[in-house]
Order: sequence, then C-alpha cells, then structure tokens
Amino acid sequence: MRVLNLVTNVEARFYNEQLRVLEARGVHEETLAPPGTHRTHESVTERRPTDYLRFFPTVLKNSLDGYDLVHANYGLTAPMALAQVRLPVVLSLWGSDLLGEYGWLSKFCARHCDAVIVMSDGMAAELDSPCHVIPHGIDLERFSPQPTGEARDAVGWSRNAKHVLFPYPPMREVKDFPRAERVVTAAAKQVDGPVELQSVYGVPHDEMASYYNAADVLLLPSKSEGSPNSVKEAMACNLPVVTTDVGDVEDRLADVSPSHVCRSDDELVDGLVDVLSSPRPSNGRENVRDVGLERMGDRIRAVYESVL
Repeated sequence: MRVLNLVTNVEARFYNEQLRVLEARGVHEETLAPPGTHRTHESVTERRPTDYLRFFPTVLKNSLDGYDLVHANYGLTAPMALAQVRLPVVLSLWGSDLLGEYGWLSKFCARHCDAVIVMSDGMAAELDSPCHVIPHGIDLERFSPQPTGEARDAVGWSRNAKHVLFPYPPMREVKDFPRAERVVTAAAKQVDGPVELQSVYGVPHDEMASYYNAADVLLLPSKSEGSPNSVKEAMACNLPVVTTDVGDVEDRLADVSPSHVCRSDDELVDGLVDVLSSPRPSNGRENVRDVGLERMGDRIRAVYESVL
C-alpha cells in the first residue's frame, strides 16, 4: 500500500511515530508539506494563505505517482487533498484544526472525504458527521516508570526541589504558559520547599521519558486540545497530571489518581497543592494501555483498507 501524506508540521513527534508504525505494517508513505515556514519553537512566523495556494499544484502532480490514497493530516491540508479526484482521501483532524479558528473549513472538507479520523469522542461530537475515533498512540516501552532520583540526575534537576513539568515551548499560545506560571507561583506559596516550573521543549523524543520521571506532576493549562500525547505519556510513566478540561482528558483521567481535571485557576492551584504536598506516583499506566502505538497502527491501516 502506498500513501501520500500531506502535513503542516513534518517535525510533529506523533506524526513521525504514526509513519513508523504504519511502515511496519506494510504501508509505504511519502510526505509533502506546504512551502513556507511552519510555526516553530523559536519563531512565531507562520505560513501565509499564498503558501497553501502554492501547495495545490505540488499535490496534484505528486498524486499521479502511483499512490493508493491521500492522507491529509491536519485540516488545513484537506482542500489540497480533495483537489485531486483520482484517489480516496483520508482526513485526520488533530484538535485545533477542528476546535479553533479554521474549524469551519475542516467540517466542510470532512463531508467530502472518504474517511475521517479524530482524536476523541468530544471531537467526534463537534464534527457531527461519520468518523473514526483513533487517539494518537504512544510507545509504552519507551514511556515507562523509572526511579525519580536517577531521572533527575539524568536531566540535571535538583533532587531537593519539587518539579512541575510543562512540556511545551512558552511561545505556544494555546498551551498558555503565562497561566502555568501564575498557578505554580500560587501553589508554591502553599507547599513546603522549593517548587520549580520546568518548560521542556526541543528535546529528542527518546529523552522525554526521563523528564516525565524526573517531575512530580505534569501541568497542562491548555486552552484547547484534541487528545494530548503529553497526558498519555505522563500516565504511562505514572506521573500525576493537573490539567484544564480540554479534549479527552476527563475521560482519559477518570480512573487515575492522583490527577485533577480543572475548570478554573483556583482548581489548578488546588490540584498542584494536593500533588506537591505529598508527591506520589499515579496509577496512570494501567489506564493507558489502550492507546499503544501498535493498536493505533492497526486501526489506521484498517481505515485505509476500508476506503480502497
């Protein structure tokens, strides 16, 4: 099976994991991205509408090269996928492309695709048209519990402080780093000992497990999410999570303790205080086994087969 992938961010970790597990299942894939510069960790430069217009002829030309289907990853690539009429189109919506500014475009395109994949039941309800709910999978072998002290030594964090992990660049507006700073500052006043907010980004994915295991809690104060991989990776490492009520986190964390799904700054502060006052592992790993990479790969491949 040969698949032509369209994606806005070729560096997205979960996207590259998706390619790897599908390749192991006999899916040979090529990736195209629009010209211009995608928003990066160090920059706020974004592609312009003209960059997406320039992408149309590239997709049309490449679609003639013996592929079986086109997989549009992220809603902004869907119009280009649909511009060619020879091949079936699978559309994956990641979260902000459905729930954000251009949600109207994703909904319109979804009605014309052969199959649509979303990350959560909440996204499926928002889309309100037939779709497959397949969350991004995680590598359960890579993300597993490790001794906290050893992990802190590996990443260079103090063994004596309490560490709140924010695994995103501060510039990612949707992740709301200013809110993270605000609630950590407030929580620190109610907890004995030093508390440090750790913004971790630009780290090789292979090394992220050490950061999850070095932390006392994951803080996700996001404004919008689909099915955030950071929450699932934290769960796989038995790291407690304190998060806003976004995406599928409420369902994902329903049986996980300690963890807190919050609807206000005060609740975020209270959740952090609970975890930091008495640091302990969660039971997250036993509740995340259904989103392993292998299961995700099997389900996406089955979607491909259904449209061929």
